[in-house]
Amino acid sequence: MPTDTGVGLVQARQLHFDTPLELECDATLPAYDLSFETYGSLNAEASNAILICHALSGDHHAAGRHRPEDRKPGWWDNCIGPGRPIDTDRYFVVCSNNLGGCSGSTGPASTNPATGRPWGPDFPMVTVGDWVRSQARLADALGIERWHAVIGGSLGGMQALDWTIRFPRRVQRAAVIAAAPKLSAQNIAFNEIARHAIRSDPKFHDGRYLEQGDVPGVGLRLARMLGHITYLSDDGMRARFGRDRRADQARFNFDVEFEIESYLRYQGESFVNRFDANTYLLMTKALDYFDPAQDTGDDLAAALAPASARFLVVAFSSDWRFSPKRSREIVRALLARKKRVSFLEIESDYGHDAFLMPIPLYHRALAGFLETPA
Repeated sequence: MPTDTGVGLVQARQLHFDTPLELECDATLPAYDLSFETYGSLNAEASNAILICHALSGDHHAAGRHRPEDRKPGWWDNCIGPGRPIDTDRYFVVCSNNLGGCSGSTGPASTNPATGRPWGPDFPMVTVGDWVRSQARLADALGIERWHAVIGGSLGGMQALDWTIRFPRRVQRAAVIAAAPKLSAQNIAFNEIARHAIRSDPKFHDGRYLEQGDVPGVGLRLARMLGHITYLSDDGMRARFGRDRRADQARFNFDVEFEIESYLRYQGESFVNRFDANTYLLMTKALDYFDPAQDTGDDLAAALAPASARFLVVAFSSDWRFSPKRSREIVRALLARKKRVSFLEIESDYGHDAFLMPIPLYHRALAGFLETPA
């Protein structure tokens, strides 16, 4: 069972890379920083390292607390720590903030060395492949030649999948959780509405809001509210909020009246206080671009041919953003190439956010997968 303290107090680290990184958009980053956290200890053979890849609005702070008074621990604290599925008594766990992020890694809010001003909209487009190659450089710097496992949910699962294709000899196991081999048209549409909300905000200033001392809070808040709805299921929202009102009688105005309205506004407001609008644009576009089968005539099995890892693919019954059907596409493609893969569909009312929840069967499966001989 999880301990009360988990990994305890943790401290973020940052590494600077002077070697230029050529991006898939044909731009080059001459230098960049990556922020990351580690939990547990790397063994003498450097054979117990696990990479955690974060989702769209996540960051490197996956477990523990930075200060004792922090209200919440890292975003996957229920899964990482002594005695937990990703057991830090056994494994050395690494989680980095993606390039283009806003939590310490070089991104749109960072200073452009060529101008001395924030990168803003001039920061180049980044892709899942760019993130994976930057993570490989981080692994080199940490002395990790091969990951015991690469694990990710949602956009993080796409990164895990890309790792197995791009660096097959560096990944023993890959857990692809609540993910898809590429976005559906509907998902791309949701992302475009979110981007349009941000870019239409009068305080966006064509992406140069930091230079103006502004924040496109209205647009970013709407983008987060829309996104958050897609992460939840109808059954989950009905069970949690129903049609509960904050007052007994209807007030017949446009103030917050239903509990779900209050919840969504809170989520939007808290997001504005911690996330950068240009980063949100970049991350959603990276989601849209991800398609490993694009260069193999839409043949996902052919795209996965280089992979040599053992796979665990996990889906959740009520996830309509990345439905179990999409996870099965990955499983079928792996089986077509006779790859080693286990598939688990978890019954849950949590929707897409289920991959963050401490569901016992899910946690047992993940722990067992990490212990299985590669």
